[in-house]
Parts: sequence; structure tokens; C-alpha cells
Amino acid sequence: MASTTFRIGGDLDVRRLGFGAMHLPTEPAAEREAALAVARRAVELGVTLIDTAHLYGGGANEELLAEALHPYPEGLLITTKVGVARSAETGEWGLDGRPAVLRGQVDAALRRLRVERIELLQLHRIDPETPLADQLGTLRELQTEGRVGRIGLSEVTVAELDRAREIIDVASVQNRYNVLDREHEPVLRACEATGIAFLPWRPVAWGTSGERAEIAAVAAELDATPTQVALAWLLGHSPVVLPIPGTARIDHLEENLAAANLQLTPAHRERLDRLPEQAKP
Repeated sequence: MASTTFRIGGDLDVRRLGFGAMHLPTEPAAEREAALAVARRAVELGVTLIDTAHLYGGGANEELLAEALHPYPEGLLITTKVGVARSAETGEWGLDGRPAVLRGQVDAALRRLRVERIELLQLHRIDPETPLADQLGTLRELQTEGRVGRIGLSEVTVAELDRAREIIDVASVQNRYNVLDREHEPVLRACEATGIAFLPWRPVAWGTSGERAEIAAVAAELDATPTQVALAWLLGHSPVVLPIPGTARIDHLEENLAAANLQLTPAHRERLDRLPEQAKP
């Protein structure tokens, strides 16, 4: 049976099946109250890894999590991301890895999350307009200053990961990945080889009707839901995978987290492993 926990950066223990907070609404009031309840229920059910970002409402999502969960229970990791900013001129969001912007977003995150240190901070995207050494060097300085514990990346290639590891110790990578979308399989394998946590965003996604039918068939044979099958496949695919499914509903949250107890047989796993190949023209 696969391990249910992982040690990020070699020293930060979390349960592998986490929670992505992106979908939690921060307004209006009624929806916000429901979102607070979902975040609290996630922790009640044993979640110790929650993912958010400055991009999610310009920090409103971070504030929501603090309202729901502060003071934080021991062992709870809230990881956030920086490096996407809204233009003061156009109001549009775009990549911005300039050192002053990264520092400002980290300062804001510390204030919104009500913490003195962000234990895992991820660069939301590499900004092609700013030298990588400047972006990662700034995060490394924040780490040296004690305001950041560990540094992660998001949406990177193997080559970018290799370059980044020449500058910083990379604790995590957050790329799009699921049973039907394995574009970043090489990145996952690079993470596995070096003990880096791999946090797949969009961990549940449905492709063609035939692919959905195959997943649904496996789910029916196991008396589970297709979502649970997709998450269980991820957990068994690599020991460094830490899925962070998101939802704004408690019933979906409970369904997602129950996937940690679902055991796929080797035959089921083989059928699911073949899906991307079947999708190729």
C-alpha cells in the first residue's frame, strides 16, 4: 500500500491528499460562510496541505483561509504562490517576477495569512521578462531572512527545473497533471528521481466519452466514483505525487478525501495507465 504521507523538502510531513482552495468563493457573504465551512471541514478530515495563491482574488483567498483556520492547528501547511500581478494601468493579470513585486506579494501573504514565515512558497510561473536568477535569487533571500521556509515552482519543464536547481533547493513542483493529461510525465519523473514533491493541479479532468466510460467502468467495479478513481490512480502512480483537488462543496470534499482509502487492483491500474495511449490519433 502506498504511503499516505510525504516529507516536503525532506523535513515537512504532510498527508499526500491535500486541498486546493482556488475554488472557494470569498463573496458574497452567504457563499463566503459556506467556503469557510469547507476549509474547516477539510482540516477536520485530516488535510494537512492546503494550496492557495496571490492570484486567487488578489490575496482574498489567503485572507479567507486565515479567517477560517487561524490560529492554525499544529502540522497544517498552507502553501501560497507569488509571481502573477495585476497591472495598475489595465487591470489585467500577467506574469511579474520582478524582485520588488515578489517581495511585496510575500509581505502581503505573511500579513493576510497571519504568519511570520511561509513554510512553502511557490513561484506561480517563471516570468520570461525577468532573469531567472533574479526571480529565484529574491526567493532565496527571503528564505535566508527567515520569511520563507522552502521554495517551489509551478508549470516548469525539466530544463527549467534543472536550471532552477542550480540556484535554489527546489522543494516542490506544481504542474497540470491527471490520468488523462500526462504532458508533464518527464517533470514528474525528474521530481521522483530527486525527491521533490509533485503537486498536480487539475488532478481530475475528463477527456472523450470513451475515456470517461473506462474510468466510470473501473469506478463501478470498485463501488467508487470516477473522481475517486482518478485521485486513487494519482496516489498510486508515484510516491512523490500530492494531489490537491479543490471544491466549494463539503460533499465533494468528503468524496475526494475518501479516495485515499480506495485501492486499485493491478488490472484496474493497467487499464487506466493505457488511457493516454488510447487517446492518441
